[in-house]
Amino acid sequence: MKSNISVWGACAWMTMVMSFTSMAMAAPDQATTWNGKTAPLATPWTAEVSPSNALPEYPRPQLARPSLDHPQWMSLNGLWQYAPGDGQGAPPFGQTLKDQVLVPYPIESVLSGVQKHADFMFYRRLVEIPAAFTAHGQHVQLNFGAVSHDATVYVNGKQVGRHAGGYTSFSADITSALRPHGPQEIIVAVHAPVDGANIMVGKQRLKPEGIFYTAASGIWQSVWLEPVPAISVAQLSFTPASSLDAFTVTSKLHGRSAGATLHVTAYADGKAVGEASGPAGQSLHLAIAHPRLWSPQDPFLYTFKATLTQGDQRDEVTSYAGLRTIAVAKVGGRNRIVLNGKPTFLLATLDQGYWPDGIYTAPTDAALKFDIQKTKDLGFNTIRKHIKVEPARWYYWTDRIGLMVWQDMPALPTGNNDKLSGADKDSFRADVSAIVDQLEGVTSIIGWIPFNEGWGQWSIPAAAELSKQIKQRDPSRLVDARSGANCCDTKGDPHAGDVYDVHEYQGPGLPSPDAERAAIDGEHGGLTLGIPGHVWPNTPINPYGTVKDRAALIDGYVANTAVLRDKGAPKGMSGSVYTQITDVEGEHNGLYTYDRKVEKVDEAKVRAINEATIRAGGQP
Repeated sequence: MKSNISVWGACAWMTMVMSFTSMAMAAPDQATTWNGKTAPLATPWTAEVSPSNALPEYPRPQLARPSLDHPQWMSLNGLWQYAPGDGQGAPPFGQTLKDQVLVPYPIESVLSGVQKHADFMFYRRLVEIPAAFTAHGQHVQLNFGAVSHDATVYVNGKQVGRHAGGYTSFSADITSALRPHGPQEIIVAVHAPVDGANIMVGKQRLKPEGIFYTAASGIWQSVWLEPVPAISVAQLSFTPASSLDAFTVTSKLHGRSAGATLHVTAYADGKAVGEASGPAGQSLHLAIAHPRLWSPQDPFLYTFKATLTQGDQRDEVTSYAGLRTIAVAKVGGRNRIVLNGKPTFLLATLDQGYWPDGIYTAPTDAALKFDIQKTKDLGFNTIRKHIKVEPARWYYWTDRIGLMVWQDMPALPTGNNDKLSGADKDSFRADVSAIVDQLEGVTSIIGWIPFNEGWGQWSIPAAAELSKQIKQRDPSRLVDARSGANCCDTKGDPHAGDVYDVHEYQGPGLPSPDAERAAIDGEHGGLTLGIPGHVWPNTPINPYGTVKDRAALIDGYVANTAVLRDKGAPKGMSGSVYTQITDVEGEHNGLYTYDRKVEKVDEAKVRAINEATIRAGGQP
């Protein structure tokens, strides 16, 4: 979202500021958290969180053992010992740390119990490993959904892993570090510079203001233990064939794969509809009988059982995927986005994935699902996941509920485009590839966006370079090389990728397809209405796009979207992104308040204009 503000007269400006200041001073909805702290702004789920039920769901739905319903695993979400550090000296092996933190909520959040940033920190936990986890020669894996930013993991004083990158998962085989009996000591040392270094941080800031928000440091996604054979499946991905009657199955493995085979069976509503076998680690062709396609109208998902065999070693996992294609094709002489070969208007909301109680981490799985379901209820068919990568369960819900996803790459800090070193650029390139690889099996993701408005984009050709890098890695999806070619840093069209994308507040922008690309409005709208009692405290409201009341917001949204229906669709536009599904801190331009307690629009009216726009944009 761009930060420049429309020009108002001085009197109107002062009246507006006084109005929004009084709104911000209204007492927000609050609740007491598990440790007695009062949430600055509570969601309907804040009070449900406790040390005994912190995100208890299995974190990785696309790779579960032995089944998604009854996986064999051990959640390590809950209370850990915690201490801020200074980046010097050895980890505190064998020492009880004085404070506690509720994992996996980032330390700045009220749900963590810390509610304070630290550049360096230690997490410590003593764990009893079930005997069954190490029986029959099994190995024990320690899994992290995400840790921001640099994590070094120790078990019983031995370093078992290190990972840099705050948006990607990682695992460590801790078998060799385990003691024969008794509690096992796990220590995680974290460095979280946030925007103090040229790393992927998205919209996190140590000093949040305007369109940049509170940092989310440390462990912010689920942690769990899992027993696996000596050779095991690390990742399983299903890419639909262009013929829409088969999947290409790719796998990544832990352990030595020589002589190992992989057998995969596909199921539709419990009935086997295809199978394939071959050498482990090589691509398999999995033909599907009587294929049923995935779309927002019918988000049908196949389930899979995969068996990896090597001698007497056997690993069984379950997964799922939808059968769909996404592409740009000539329709009526214009380049249009086509889903499963049909022209489709991708009507999206901007979704930033922030929470007033958990910051980067939704308080519960029901909360995580809420934003997605409400987006669907409002008649949208797409989400732009803005400058953030979500936990695997978020994509599970977009897959199941049926919403297409534009996936942004988390941006480098703004203002440093001309100060990036070669190492900074290489690190960003590597992180982009790691995110693409991690999310390659997500059905709902239909496109990648490496740069937003030039943030962290060191040159115009850089967008073309990253677009090519992503396309080589994943030719099955679209690439929007730069969202907001007309704004704001390192301005300019890279003339690359599959999509030409402009931003216009309040807009909408009405770009036309060119000879090579489809066209979308990547951001527009942003109509602002603060609701007293439901705002982030002590934060000035970013006032652009202000409307006087709920009726004006509804009318404004309908009129804005009608322009897309009446002018955008006839021009051959392929989509748009409205800012945004919920308020976030100082931005009050959501269709919901930040606490998710007030729906600011009339759902029926919004759904009606949205569905009409999608219909108009789907005409050939």
